[in-house]
Amino acid sequence: MKPLLFCLSVALAIGALFAKTPDMGQATSARVPILVELFTSEGCSSCPPADRFLERLDQQPTSGAEFIVLSEHVDYWNHIGWKDPYSSHVYSERQDAYANRFGLDSVYTPQMIVDGSTEFTGSDTTQAQKAFSQAVTSPKIPVHLSLISGDSFQIHVHVTADPLSPAIPAREAEAYAVLALNHAESHVSAGENGGRTLTHVAVVRSLISVGKLTHDNGFDQNVPLKLRPGDDPRNVRVIVFVQQAGQGRVLGAAEQSIVH
Repeated sequence: MKPLLFCLSVALAIGALFAKTPDMGQATSARVPILVELFTSEGCSSCPPADRFLERLDQQPTSGAEFIVLSEHVDYWNHIGWKDPYSSHVYSERQDAYANRFGLDSVYTPQMIVDGSTEFTGSDTTQAQKAFSQAVTSPKIPVHLSLISGDSFQIHVHVTADPLSPAIPAREAEAYAVLALNHAESHVSAGENGGRTLTHVAVVRSLISVGKLTHDNGFDQNVPLKLRPGDDPRNVRVIVFVQQAGQGRVLGAAEQSIVH
């Protein structure tokens, strides 16, 4: 794991980031979706500032971009005294795939990945500014989702995505559907964050591949998503994103809260 040293408080750093970032709405007439993945853990003492940064992004601090955020809790911190209740080996494996693609020596937390294209320490606001500025200019395909039905066990959504555009050189892409908690909170009793109350946004509960896209064929399907026992359907959002094959660049994304 890589420790993170702060010279300023994270609140000041976040404020400075958006004070210096030009209004990305000047570069585009519509809000451009940007997928922001944070690999984090409640067992990691360097992670809470990154968690707060993700929460700030979830509040949509700039008009030109739509930040679609995912909090993916890895499980490799669970051995040091606190088992993160939101952790899963699935997210550790997803982070491993990114590490291989980026040529990293090892995985670490907190790690932020923007549009599957750029990785950096999750609370490095300088690198975040650079990544967001680049992501807002990248070509995206339209992705749409709508709620069909839902209950305390399962949610059904309809997902559509256009075929890959000529501006996208990828031959194939994969559509993913995500079920995430809008808000989660833990009172941590042990480990590096022992004694602290931690809060999170967009905590991923399931992340599944639902189909493929090419230049000739888009995606148009009904998708069922199962809720985990105990998860409140009033505290859930659905995220859909299209990613280049091989866990490459994110080519489009959309989200919807189940209860407004």
